[in-house]
Amino acid sequence: MEGEGDTFFFKAGGERVLDPDRPIVDAHHHLWSREDRPPYLLKDLRGDTDTGHRVEKTVFVECLSGYRTDGPEAMRCVGETELVRSLADVSRERRGSRIAAIVGAADLRQGDWVEDILSAHIAAGGGLFRGIRHAANWDALNPGLRSHHNAPPHLYLDMKFRSGFARLAPAGLSFDALVYHSQIADVTDLARAFPDTKIVLDHLGGPLGVGYYADRRAEVFADWRRELALLAMSENVSIKLGGMAMPFNGYGWHEAASPPSAQDLVEAQGDFYAAAIDLFSPSRCMFESNFPVEKASVPYSTLWNAFKIIASAFTDEEKDEMFSASASRFYKLDD
Repeated sequence: MEGEGDTFFFKAGGERVLDPDRPIVDAHHHLWSREDRPPYLLKDLRGDTDTGHRVEKTVFVECLSGYRTDGPEAMRCVGETELVRSLADVSRERRGSRIAAIVGAADLRQGDWVEDILSAHIAAGGGLFRGIRHAANWDALNPGLRSHHNAPPHLYLDMKFRSGFARLAPAGLSFDALVYHSQIADVTDLARAFPDTKIVLDHLGGPLGVGYYADRRAEVFADWRRELALLAMSENVSIKLGGMAMPFNGYGWHEAASPPSAQDLVEAQGDFYAAAIDLFSPSRCMFESNFPVEKASVPYSTLWNAFKIIASAFTDEEKDEMFSASASRFYKLDD
């Protein structure tokens, strides 16, 4: 790190860390040990979170890791919660950020199995289990783009899915919605049908920038904002600010010779963030890293610098909401 007077700053991918004392809850990251990609476990997460920003707590979100290899197929997803709970225990024993909540996977179309799956997740989470993500990504104009859960079209409108979804709120659990921007209307329909269930829209609603949507950024933005405005009318819905450096977003940073700067990120995507914050208000917005998925495009510290530039026009109270308080309330991190 380098000094300036009595204040020290870590280097952040070649950039000085902005506002280094602001407490952060990273509302969305993954951990995995899978055959199809390099491992990303606690030491790797710490290697990113301990780079100058004050990341105090993190929220793990499912990613098909650590599944049980035997037993009923519907229950194998509980293995991921078991794995992450063990890593969370270690994170509490060491100085630095700690894993404070777990969002697991479940196929909510499993009928009576759903209650057993949720109960098993809660037990395995050791007090950290907070919700379910059942990914629904699908786009009629880009049929090759599918979610890691290989969802059919309009999953969130399916009555079998909704039968399982109805069991979340009674169990005290929330839902992470994962869609592309062309599906936001399905999330709106779901939120209106279940006003007592807390829902958070991941990754700013997944604006697409490849295939049919390549070179149609203005059209995508207009469609995305129109649907997001309708979704924001449901008070039970929050939004995660991040997840915009993936290949399907169409910026191509994962193929660039050097990563973008924080200012590059803001100039390319700031209008999406500004619109989302305006529609949902800071109290229903939470910044997320989506690491290590975003790691192929941008360093962790650079990403959080971009978030701090985006938030610079807001009051300290509003910044606290977006960087920590909103996620803490949604995921009950102080319980």
